[in-house]
Formats: sequence, structure tokens, C-alpha cells
Amino acid sequence: MKVSQISTFIENRPGRLHAACEALSAAGVNIHTLSLADTSEFGILRLIVADPLAGKNALEKAGYVARLTDVVAVEVPDDAGGLTNLLAKTDQAGLGIEYMYAFSTTVGARAIVIIRFTDPDRAIEELQKRGINVIEAVRLLKS
Repeated sequence: MKVSQISTFIENRPGRLHAACEALSAAGVNIHTLSLADTSEFGILRLIVADPLAGKNALEKAGYVARLTDVVAVEVPDDAGGLTNLLAKTDQAGLGIEYMYAFSTTVGARAIVIIRFTDPDRAIEELQKRGINVIEAVRLLKS
């Protein structure tokens, strides 16, 4: 029930994000969602793609250092309080969150939150016990 995410460092200068996306595009790898966090020198690009291994290989072939990490995708209502409810349950379970990002599939219906937990296996177990819908990778990519 974990989802493979690609993480790569990119220089914080014009054209580098485009070049990374071009490498994936040229390899036929579809990007489903991404997050970019930057500093003045570099950025960390995190991507969920249709074929994580092919995406990692395409980025490495283009000169990027890329790594696969396990994240957890959960479904929450896309309304005021949807995320708050999820975070209350992660707090109740004592789960450590390293980072997260989210996207809506249909505004007002549901949102998908991608979370990097310090212990993803325990997080999945605890969230499911608390009624949170943890999404399988195959279902996430077909949403």
C-alpha cells in the first residue's frame, strides 16, 4: 500500500525543472503529481509517476541523482477540516511526518495527500485502524 516516489535534487536556475521533466517525457514517463521545494541554491523535486523505475532511470541518464522512496497516499474529503481530521488521527497515533503534499481530483469531492512518514508501515496500519482510506499505488494512478 506504499507508493514509490522519485526524489531528485535540481539546481535552482532557469531551465533545470524543464530539463528534468523533458527527460521523463522523452522516456514516455507520465507525471501524476509533483512537489518542488527550493532554497537559493537547489530544489528537491518529488514526483509520483506512472513507472517509478523508468522515471528514476530516465533522470539518472540525464545526469540527475534520483532515488526512490516510499510514501503513503491517503484520501480525505476536499473540504474545510478534511486535512485537520487526518492530522488529528496522525497525532493520536504518534506518527512522525517528514513532509507532505496534496492535490484534488475533483474540487469539493476528495483530495489525495501524499505523506512521507518516518515509519510508513506503522502509519498505514494506524491510519487504517482509524478509518483513513489509504490508497494503493494502482488505484492512485487511475484516480
